[in-house]
Amino acid sequence: LLREWFYKLSHAMMNQNYALFGQSNIGSETYQPMQHSSINPDHLQYFKFCGRIVAKAIHSNQLLDCHFTRAFYKQILDVGVSWRDLQAVDETLYKGLLYMLENDISPMEGDYTFSLDVERFGVVTTKDLKENGRNINVTNANKKEYVQLVANMKLSEAIKDQIEAFRSGFYEIIPQEEIALFNESELELIISGLPVVDIDDLKANTEYGPSYSLGSAQIQWFWRAARAMNREQQVKLVQFVTGTGKIPVGGFAELAGMTGPQKFNIHKDRNGPGRLPQAHTCFNQLDLPEYESFEQLRDALHLAINEASEGFGFG
Repeated sequence: LLREWFYKLSHAMMNQNYALFGQSNIGSETYQPMQHSSINPDHLQYFKFCGRIVAKAIHSNQLLDCHFTRAFYKQILDVGVSWRDLQAVDETLYKGLLYMLENDISPMEGDYTFSLDVERFGVVTTKDLKENGRNINVTNANKKEYVQLVANMKLSEAIKDQIEAFRSGFYEIIPQEEIALFNESELELIISGLPVVDIDDLKANTEYGPSYSLGSAQIQWFWRAARAMNREQQVKLVQFVTGTGKIPVGGFAELAGMTGPQKFNIHKDRNGPGRLPQAHTCFNQLDLPEYESFEQLRDALHLAINEASEGFGFG
């Protein structure tokens, strides 16, 4: 009975009629607080209640049938978000910021300032990312600061009241210093459980970039390494590539990306075997270097999924 109660509550929290949590993207398995939840006048009380429910479920060793974005798990833990966390929330913005970081933006100086246009119920206002930001141009020298401030605005500042209300309810049940023992990936597993990863199903629903095929040595080594992992490591692999440990009800054939159905896919990273695997969670894509042995691939993959929950992109 208790299990069913928490199950129903987790579904109610995600009910769009309450305007509390929304899908991070269309078809996504992950949720985050809605920026305009104030359309519900009691939204902060509801968020505080939701925080209590999630913490009570953990305290009672019960699982919830819901998954949040990586950024929100970090916010529950009260740790800073990274600009990379935007990848699972706003693909267009993420790709624009990535381009800015990886390229010379001298020709664009004057096009961007330390400010953002924010829309609220049809009214657009300009918000400074720092003091007098609308009068400070973004340059090669300060673009990293700009990218992080944009991420903070989009992922934290825009929903700071919702986050604070949720955390206040959560910390009433589980103090911050106790939950701080975990990272965001571990917190997801504590809240939603450790699913069983069917490696055969994952393999059957994986696509390969033009330079890899099922017969490639690195791909054969990859699947060998994946099968040798224990259950927790296999879930971490799925988390690393897709951004969540949630496995679709219909299996990996129903895996969704940023813009709809998107299978697990592996592409070749041509920058040499000295690099670690990289993940592009909005595309469910793993960039796998051309390692020279099974042992080299296995060790790099284990290091990536255990120590690099945010992937290994630029910055």
